[in-house]
Amino acid sequence: MAADARLSGELNLAAMPRLLAQADALVAGGQLDLGAVTRVDSAGAALLLELSRRARARGIPLKISGANAQVRSLIEFFSLQEVLALS
Repeated sequence: MAADARLSGELNLAAMPRLLAQADALVAGGQLDLGAVTRVDSAGAALLLELSRRARARGIPLKISGANAQVRSLIEFFSLQEVLALS
């Protein structure tokens, strides 16, 4: 199994092109570590949804760990708890 993918910094519109280009590699291991992510905006939430969608399409249940309070709050605000598997 591939190592956990670790994201850092802000997950925002500016980060989207770079992270989407890496999407398949990011979901390959089934684990996404957000421990070093400082902030997520709505574009970042959309990115997390896209990563989850790509993982599911490959038969990989994506687990997300290390989400800080801001990230968890945003996910709850958009009612994405059932779609994004936070641990």
